[in-house]
Amino acid sequence: MSHPVDIHVGKKLKQIRTLRRLSQTDVAKRLNLSFQQIQKYETGANRVSASRLWDIADALDVPVSFFFEGIE
Repeated sequence: MSHPVDIHVGKKLKQIRTLRRLSQTDVAKRLNLSFQQIQKYETGANRVSASRLWDIADALDVPVSFFFEGIE
């Protein structure tokens, strides 16, 4: 079972990716990952490490704090 914070971060990743009109493959290429890994992050199946979150935020041009907005 995924932790609620991992699920929230994944939803925020999907939200910004779709707002930027990027596919999972587009984001994966920017990060030198597979699109499957992006899928796992978005569903919360895999945790995003702090360093990877930093890279994702940089690739999508958002602050790291974006991924924690709205969390209780």
